[in-house]
Amino acid sequence: MVDTSLVIAFVTGILQGIFEWLPISSEGNITLFLRAMGKQPEAALQFSLFLHLGTAIAATVYYRGEIQRVLESLPTWRPRSAFDERQAELSFIVVGTFASGIVGILAYATLDAVVSDLAGGGFVALIGVLLIGTGILLRTADRFELGNRETPTLRDAVLVGSMQGLSILPGVSRSGTTAGTLLFRGYDGVNAFRLSFLLSIPAAAGAGMLIVLKTGALPTVSLKAAVIAIGTSAVIGYLTIDALLRVVERVSFWAVCVGIGTLAVLGGVFLFTL
Repeated sequence: MVDTSLVIAFVTGILQGIFEWLPISSEGNITLFLRAMGKQPEAALQFSLFLHLGTAIAATVYYRGEIQRVLESLPTWRPRSAFDERQAELSFIVVGTFASGIVGILAYATLDAVVSDLAGGGFVALIGVLLIGTGILLRTADRFELGNRETPTLRDAVLVGSMQGLSILPGVSRSGTTAGTLLFRGYDGVNAFRLSFLLSIPAAAGAGMLIVLKTGALPTVSLKAAVIAIGTSAVIGYLTIDALLRVVERVSFWAVCVGIGTLAVLGGVFLFTL
């Protein structure tokens, strides 16, 4: 007899490993998938956040060379030269992570209260609205890929980190909002996504640990299911990141967000009226 919870964990891990690199909100789409599989809104949200631990592992392995280069500037780091060229990326990650943590915890506390009050259909519709908003942001950002900046500033770190914190809301794409913000700030596409993914590593790990700390255990799944989901998302994430980053340059993901978001809103309204 096949344990359906393990199958769901395996499929969810695959989806997380693919969706995390695309600006279409992995958390929002996985939450919708888990709701379709019968998970309650709060449990679906917690599990989708927990899965970020897997893609944090994948990103760390994939960007190990970049991470090593950034850490090499740590011994010579000084506050007065924090955003000089040699130390700017380290400072960007540290300050951006701090800003993400503050905004993310506040956003999650608000979301947790909202999820507890919303019926299932209302929660699905809320995700749809946020997906549509992400699509609009991506569409707007497409028109701003005009700059050639390479060295991040303190303002970039605070702004991008804060936007990343908001991506704890299901339906708000982490990569879409952070890369989009960097495009607005004058970075080209390559540097925008590179900085976005470097900043994602501590944030993704933090999102997963936030759930463990909040619940005091694994998020409503067995240890075996958690290991399968995390392991699958890490392996699939590592295998797909390079190819999917190339796809991002060719596909209009803003339309995907708007399309999925519209369907989610319609489906949520339907569920709400039942």
